[in-house]
Amino acid sequence: MEQQTISITKAGIQATLNARASILAAANPIYGRYDRSKTLKANVALSALFDLFFVILDDCDEMADFNVAQHILKVHRCEETEMKPPFSKEQLQRYIRFARTINPVITPESQQVIVDCYKKLRQGDSMGRSRSAYRITVRQLESMIRLSEALARLHCDDEVKPAYVREAFRLLKKSIIHVETEDVTFDDEEDDDDDDEEEENDEVRQVDNNKEQNVENDENIDTENDENDQQVSNIPREAQQQEEETSKKRKKKKKKKKKTQITFEEYESISSAISTYLRSKEQNIVEDDDDDNNDEKEENNAVRKQKYCTWGETVEWYLGQCEGQIGDSEEERDRLTKLTNLVIRRLINVDRVLIYIGESEGIEDSEKTIAVHPNYAV
Repeated sequence: MEQQTISITKAGIQATLNARASILAAANPIYGRYDRSKTLKANVALSALFDLFFVILDDCDEMADFNVAQHILKVHRCEETEMKPPFSKEQLQRYIRFARTINPVITPESQQVIVDCYKKLRQGDSMGRSRSAYRITVRQLESMIRLSEALARLHCDDEVKPAYVREAFRLLKKSIIHVETEDVTFDDEEDDDDDDEEEENDEVRQVDNNKEQNVENDENIDTENDENDQQVSNIPREAQQQEEETSKKRKKKKKKKKKTQITFEEYESISSAISTYLRSKEQNIVEDDDDDNNDEKEENNAVRKQKYCTWGETVEWYLGQCEGQIGDSEEERDRLTKLTNLVIRRLINVDRVLIYIGESEGIEDSEKTIAVHPNYAV
């Protein structure tokens, strides 16, 4: 437990008792089945003060179901084989009593490992891309410390070693069941099909040709008629010109919003590759700045921006990584190019993982300089 205590309210009497032993609690999910698309709190009405949560899902597995059925039948037939434990009950009791007397100390190396592990747990929540069933807070940091100390007692060690911290970190990650995330959908506006545009242009050409013929006929009639008739014929000609202008200013059809959908795993794969590549470029820039003198740094400030990657360069780099998948297919290359652009745009506008470097207004997307957000840990 987080506070090492338990509060009990019974018959109007409130009491706070010390938790001198580990507490193991079990609960059934609401409505009888765990819903992966919801958080842990929405599935189980259980206190969040526990250090570890393990969700046992009843997934259909032919082999597992067979083994469970075989075990239950053996129990009913009294065919269970007796197992001999390697330690006796008295030996385990003596071991537990001795382990409780140990007060391990956290070493400086272990403190750094704890900080790094906590930063990794917080990474998803800080950038709004978390898929965990519950939020990672300081409570999980305290849980990691308690688990590390418990592992040191388990090994009868006076110091908390980095290996114990990593094992506690693994237990915490294992206990965090992830929420199933829906597929990522991108909205991209595209014009109508080329066939529709060609048909519309053909109609406009036909109308213009008919009107030109009518104008020529009117001119021939005007030359034969008197001046009075010519003034009268100017009226339909002006009306035809107005019709021509209105037909040329015909409104275009509204753009249709086409949706591109990919799985969350594919989106994570592309975004992780792009973030890692851009962060590696930034680290090279920092190393170059550390090696330069002050005078050289001032001279390189104007050129420093050029060392960052542009949007277009990042897309070309990712397409180069997918050469085996693309092969000689131009359609696959166009699809990946479009998909990579959509992922980068979402990383900038929605996830806030990428940011612009310098001015971005009035510049084409392919020419914009991008970098990884400084608070995002790759």
